[in-house]
Amino acid sequence: MERERRNREEWLLSEGTTFPGKTYVECLLKPLFNDQRDTLFHAMIQVHRAHVLMLYDRQILKRSEAARILRAVEEVARTDPRKLQYDPRYEDLFFLVEGKIAERIGEELAGNMHIARSRNDMGVAMYRIALRERILSLIDKTLSLREALLETGGQHLETVMPAYTHTQPAQPTTLGHYLLAVQDGLARDTSRLKNAFHQVNRSPLGSAAITTTGFDICRDTVKDALGFDDLVENSYDAIAGADYLGETATAVALMMTNLGRWIQDLLLFCTREFQAVRVADPYVQISSIMPQKRNPVSVEHSRSLASSAAADALAVLTMIHNTPFGDVVDTEDDLQPHLYRAIDKSQRVLGLMTAVIRTLEVNRELLGRRAREGAITITEWADTMVREKGIPLRTAHRIAARISRSAWRENRELDELTPEQVRKEALEAAGVDLRLTEEELARLSDPLHFIRVRKCRGGPHPAKTRRMLEARNEQLTREQRWLKDTLNRLNQAQAQVMRRVGELTEKS
Repeated sequence: MERERRNREEWLLSEGTTFPGKTYVECLLKPLFNDQRDTLFHAMIQVHRAHVLMLYDRQILKRSEAARILRAVEEVARTDPRKLQYDPRYEDLFFLVEGKIAERIGEELAGNMHIARSRNDMGVAMYRIALRERILSLIDKTLSLREALLETGGQHLETVMPAYTHTQPAQPTTLGHYLLAVQDGLARDTSRLKNAFHQVNRSPLGSAAITTTGFDICRDTVKDALGFDDLVENSYDAIAGADYLGETATAVALMMTNLGRWIQDLLLFCTREFQAVRVADPYVQISSIMPQKRNPVSVEHSRSLASSAAADALAVLTMIHNTPFGDVVDTEDDLQPHLYRAIDKSQRVLGLMTAVIRTLEVNRELLGRRAREGAITITEWADTMVREKGIPLRTAHRIAARISRSAWRENRELDELTPEQVRKEALEAAGVDLRLTEEELARLSDPLHFIRVRKCRGGPHPAKTRRMLEARNEQLTREQRWLKDTLNRLNQAQAQVMRRVGELTEKS
């Protein structure tokens, strides 16, 4: 026991005689301070302004007190946060900034700035402000990629290509139809991000530690001043709830998962063996030893960054899991950087893919030839037998399968078969005397015919795809307008606060 006591005392002496210990500082407090400094400083200043103005409006602070506090806040606001360093006298950025303000107006008045407020509700508010800015920036990048996909897709409404299932050529479609499908997935991702924004953009301020306050404050005033759309009304929920983080993380993880799937397609399409598309020169690299190489590094990095972003987003969900239903601010200190990184990486992926899609060179001729290979129009052969020859579907399917296998065995394409061969295969497969002319065979083997008879809503027929394209462009315009209006509303709220701060500090 004596040896254990001496060992413990020696360790504590090595850590320093005052709290916090060196290990605590280096492993936790300093890294957390740096994260807060880099991401939350300006959000903290916004919260200080709005809260002090509310305390003045509610006559909790005198005009002279509010003016002195706000002057000090504005002086500190002009600090370059990158120059702030961890100071062991202050536990975190919250207390350091209060200390900077106290140096100008004294500890008592600086302390009154926090009447009816806690680090709990203030911290969640700061996180929400920082996060909503990133979500809006991510939505902006998403809209740009969607615009590029729609523009490029509109140029390829009749660019015939094979559609793939199970990695095998399946049926003819168009590149415009394919790119529109990618865009539609991104449109749903946009909707999920907008839903996340609406959950994030709610104010917890006024909840204080967890049960509100005995002071006569107005939560709505602070909400409006900071541009929040609504309150997290229940004060316990405001401090304990973390699903706004989970919803954002889920939206980001799902979007990066969706992107990763067609980015993988794109990497296949631009291989030398496939040669369907060519990534423009600014987005490829050569080898250090093989000068003939055109490595699609922009696409490769997009694939890996998408995976990394999804992993960071999933880390957020894992860190929330089994967190007690109470104050989660301390957990958020470690959690938020994962979410910020996930969003930042996602923006890089979106930016790269926007540039690649806008400059992509498409080998239309080769894609058209591929759409004639591998008997991928055979579905229409079976459909035509049903529609025009009155043959039952399963019988028609059996005949079509026999015809495609025969073509494969003889190393022929469907358009190389003769009417006699087709009749023979139909008789052997199902005892059906199928008589098709050379003109009918040519039509059934044509991938463009395959596409043009598919006039159902949502299909690859150029007119149907064009209608979808027009509708998606209208939707994109509405969402671009929403983003612009939302940013304007946040900027106007901040400008209104700054006008009030100016009036109060100049006249007092």
